[in-house]
Amino acid sequence: MTKSSILMIYTGGTIGMKQDPVDMTLKPFDFSQILDEVPELKKFAFRVDAFTFNPLIDSSDVEPSMWQKLADLIKERYDDYDGFVILHGTDTMAYSASALSFMLENLSKPVVFTGSQLPIGVPRTDGKENLVSAVEIASARDSIGHSIVPEVSIYFNSKLLRGNRSTKTSSEAFSAFSSPNFPSLAEAGISIKYDLGAIRRPDFWEEPLKISTELDTRVSILKIHPGITPQVMRYFLCGPETRAVILETYGSGNAPSKQWFTDIIREASEMGKIIMNVTQCLSGTVDMSIYATGKALKELGVISGQDITTEGALGKLFYLMGKSKDNECVKKRLGENLQGEISI
Repeated sequence: MTKSSILMIYTGGTIGMKQDPVDMTLKPFDFSQILDEVPELKKFAFRVDAFTFNPLIDSSDVEPSMWQKLADLIKERYDDYDGFVILHGTDTMAYSASALSFMLENLSKPVVFTGSQLPIGVPRTDGKENLVSAVEIASARDSIGHSIVPEVSIYFNSKLLRGNRSTKTSSEAFSAFSSPNFPSLAEAGISIKYDLGAIRRPDFWEEPLKISTELDTRVSILKIHPGITPQVMRYFLCGPETRAVILETYGSGNAPSKQWFTDIIREASEMGKIIMNVTQCLSGTVDMSIYATGKALKELGVISGQDITTEGALGKLFYLMGKSKDNECVKKRLGENLQGEISI
């Protein structure tokens, strides 16, 4: 088996910060010197190269244009590397991993997102373990040379999660991410144990990577809450610049039963809007056949998001709407399991 090679892509975020010895402020360090900062990487018998975004992007400033740049870069370097590690700020990491999971078609190599809660240059940093394990996972291959985890994932605090199943659940704990509706793809202890039954694999390993960078971002997200007004509802659902709406509803997909609420849903549906029902709950699934309010939404053309995360729903809509101008076609494909984002 040939020696593995990994491309590490630093987009920005806490993990790449180091304390300046002069003014004691945190500043990004030069990732071309990554082996000096994380000498543990030298112990691996493979090559690790680094690419740094210029300018660096704060996680809170991430936009779809960055996803397009990432997809282009991975496509350009795809034949040169066995895996990719993307260092990213935590605030929007789940959004980026979800989007890339759809944009990278026929993926047969690992794309592992990671980051840290503390800068890599401070004594108690979680960044080194996250980085070292992410690189090891990105390089892992089976006995016939295939990547063990050939999908987009997030590695954080000893767990490897499917990218489009992940959500950030803590702003302080080292376990910043969770995957409530799908098991971990791997867990790292003394050794890394892979759940081979959970990991997605391509149907055809030799298919060339394709990227889909045409994204339609005309999506709004509305969280249903007690006291929501008709004015707010109509603004989000019926606005001329909105093509699709993610409704974050109660429990298994329930919403207010007031007449004005269903009237606005009907109005938006008749306008051709795509309305996707996603539960506010951290875990569980949307089932619009259980309660009367859910059934009413289904009858009005609202599409069930099943057990998808809001981050996954956003990435899926951006991707499908970029693929097709036909809203009915998009609605049909929302119910399909494209990249392991829903359980069907």
